Amino acid sequence: MYAVIKTGGKQYRVQPGDVIVVEKIDGDAGAAVNFGEVLMLGGDKGVTVGAPLIDGAAVAATLIETRKGEKVKIFKKIRRQGYRRTNGHRQMESVLRITGIEGAGEKAKWDGKVELITKAEINARARGLAPRVEAVEAEAPKAKKAPAKKAAPKAEASEGAEA
Repeated sequence: MYAVIKTGGKQYRVQPGDVIVVEKIDGDAGAAVNFGEVLMLGGDKGVTVGAPLIDGAAVAATLIETRKGEKVKIFKKIRRQGYRRTNGHRQMESVLRITGIEGAGEKAKWDGKVELITKAEINARARGLAPRVEAVEAEAPKAKKAPAKKAAPKAEASEGAEA
């Protein structure tokens, strides 16, 4: 089952289990978010199109993180006048995991577990730069070695330098 929802002035086609990036939504990581503006539903019973919205349809999601988006550079120039201005902007965005769709007599739930792993950590894992969570937990029970003791300073060396 899939749905087309409207949020932040844009439309998104979503299915249970999808991860989408939308305009900033208020809330903390792990908060539940519901979208009531469902424009279209598709499933086993066929496609239901709203006029403009479908009554009683809802899409449930979990907020994974709120972050800054990609950097956009703004460059202004007027030729032959010595006028150049550079500016930049990073839009705030939210990452969501779609957990369920309900409407038109059908329901679809996502059976997986929502993990609150940030995009930066996912990218680091993909490049092999971050340890896996399972590997870190497996190493935790091991006994740690005691730190090496420092050798006592030699008294003979300091006495020989004074003489």
